[in-house]
Amino acid sequence: MEDRWLALLGVIGPLAAYAFVGVSILSAPWFSWMKNALSDLGHALRRETAVYYNFGLALSGFLIIVYAITALRKHAKYTSLCLAGSAFFLQLVAVFDEIYGRLHGIVSILFFVSLGVAALVYTVEKRSVLGGASFVIGSVAWALYELDVYDAGVAVPEIISATAVALWIMLSAIRIYKMPPQESK
Repeated sequence: MEDRWLALLGVIGPLAAYAFVGVSILSAPWFSWMKNALSDLGHALRRETAVYYNFGLALSGFLIIVYAITALRKHAKYTSLCLAGSAFFLQLVAVFDEIYGRLHGIVSILFFVSLGVAALVYTVEKRSVLGGASFVIGSVAWALYELDVYDAGVAVPEIISATAVALWIMLSAIRIYKMPPQESK
């Protein structure tokens, strides 16, 4: 399969995560942006949401890994390695849901830290303003949350930082897709 078509996985992967998280939120009348973490949707004892949420994260992680090690690797070698690692941690968030307690917390932290690292590496490797902006936006969202500057659940900095990174991932994929076939190989 041609790399430019594999690049579309860099768009489909993040969108799949948002679609399944959205379905989970719509299935959870108890969910509150002011009180919850997104991972609350994936708790194994919450059957009405856990299947959608955890499947969506696992699928998204898989699609992003395939994008990173195929299409992105030829355009941003170091970023692709970091992004593949981050996508693997995303899959681990789904596998080791909240029922695993501390282990879930560790893989969640590793996921969000690795997202920031991938954004920084992309910023340097591709001289990307968007990559740098996504790192800053994510870092500020987490810092303000940790400093109790705003009153919200951890879902708020989670969605802000993930969305900031998803934007440069999807934009990088669209750029690769738009390249003439000989350049995207």
